[in-house]
Formats: sequence, structure tokens, C-alpha cells
Amino acid sequence: MVQLPGGSFIMGTDAVDGYPADGEGPAREVTLSPFWIDTTTVSNAEFTTFVEATGWITVAERLGTSYVFAGFLPDDFPPTRGVHDAPWWREVHGADWRHPEGPHSNIEDRMDHPAVHVSWRDARAYANWAGKRLPTEAEWEYAARGGLIQNRYPWGDQREPGGEHRMNVWQGTFPTKNTAADGYTGTAPVDAYEPNGFGLYNMTGNVWEWCSDWFDPAWHRTGPRVDPAGPPRTGRKAMRGGSHMCHASYCFRYRVDARSSNTPDSSAGNVGFRCVRSIQR
Repeated sequence: MVQLPGGSFIMGTDAVDGYPADGEGPAREVTLSPFWIDTTTVSNAEFTTFVEATGWITVAERLGTSYVFAGFLPDDFPPTRGVHDAPWWREVHGADWRHPEGPHSNIEDRMDHPAVHVSWRDARAYANWAGKRLPTEAEWEYAARGGLIQNRYPWGDQREPGGEHRMNVWQGTFPTKNTAADGYTGTAPVDAYEPNGFGLYNMTGNVWEWCSDWFDPAWHRTGPRVDPAGPPRTGRKAMRGGSHMCHASYCFRYRVDARSSNTPDSSAGNVGFRCVRSIQR
């Protein structure tokens, strides 16, 4: 973990080429207390340690199913239910954090990759066990910006400055062709690419990251500006950072000011998390 000093920063954006309906704006000054944050998302190795110590069974394991990108499945994989308006997501029985693409897969060569198929409830359980917690959206965005002011990415405004790939997102034509020009077709190691100005890796791309806040597109317009912790219960939890599945043609959310959400029991092959810890005064 690294300790961040907190203080005031400009959160959100007023840009119109993002998703204003997600509640990305308005751009506003927010003040945070200092806190510690993991330099990477929680890896499969770390999640394995947690499970071995606690016997925790994830939501996906209890349900016996989770969602996998269809392009990762064998050609002869039997037809299963898809997601409405996103048919490239397929329900796969036996998909879980140990078996990211279903029973035929494993994580033996991905121990340094982010743990996925982890619901918000699973992430909270890990954080509690580790003596940490999930970040608020404000803490996450402040950390992702790495000390920069109103830039789109943790390193600046150019997605690939000088032609250099700085994150793991979909390259090519979604959802039919991923050229893997950034080096990966699926998840990347948790410390892939260069860290941001705070020494944090993969704050955008790779996997969505759960936050502690309930999700409400309108709340940020009127919510508190000092250590905001999100709105009252809404039924969906906030996620930040985008993932290796994001492409500008349909999901331009691999930005530090972008937002998304899902229900607390949901899991998929592109959702993970990192933790924070408050600084006791």
C-alpha cells in the first residue's frame, strides 16, 4: 500500500463526449482525508491466501454460475443465456475466480493477474479480513488521477502517448476482433504497464474495480464535498476504471472520471477490486 495525503481535488468532468447520464459530472472540488491504498488490484495469489485462511465461498461458487466473454469460450461450447443488450456475455456454469472461463480453465499461470468473478460482497469480505475496506468513489478517483488535474487518464490526456500502450483495453473492432496490440487479450498482471504518479498500477483498464458507494447518477450534483461516502442504498454498487473489455465504440469508460455499477451479488470475468485503509488520527 501507499499513503496518499488527501486534500482537495477536482472530481468528475463536464466533458460531453463521455456519459453524462452516468453522473460523471459536474466537475467539483472535493476534499479527502489521508488514506492508504493498495498499489494493485487484489491478485489471484492474494485471494487464494484469503480463501485458504477463511474458507470463504464466493457468490459465483454458491450460485454455480457467472458471466464470461463469449470470445473466450471454445467453439463447441453449448448455448447458454446471454445478457440483454450485451450478447457477448454468456452465462457459464462453473465459472468462478478459480475457473475464469469455466470448468475447463484455471488460474495456475495467472496467479499475478487480478482475481475476477468476485462480487461486491466477496470483495468486502476480503477487505474486512485484511483489515482494510473498499474505497469510496472519491478516494478511488483521487488515487487514479495520480496528482494530475482534470486529465482523462492516470498519465495525461492521450490514450497512447507516443504510441505507447499504458493500459489493457480492447484493441481492434469490438466484439469480433481484439488485436491485443497492448499485449493482452484477457486480463494482464496486476502490475503491468507503468504506474501513475502515486505509484498505483492499472487504475484504468484491465478490470473494473468495486467501490464502497451505492450508485446514483444524480447524487454527486448535491452530495457532500468533504469525504463523500455515497448516497443511501440504491440497489447497485459503483465500479470504476473500465476493463480489458472496454472499447470506445460502446464503452468509453476507461477514464478516471467514468463510472459504472452493478448489483452487489453480480460477478463477471472483468470485475475485480483493490482496498484502502483509513489513517487513524
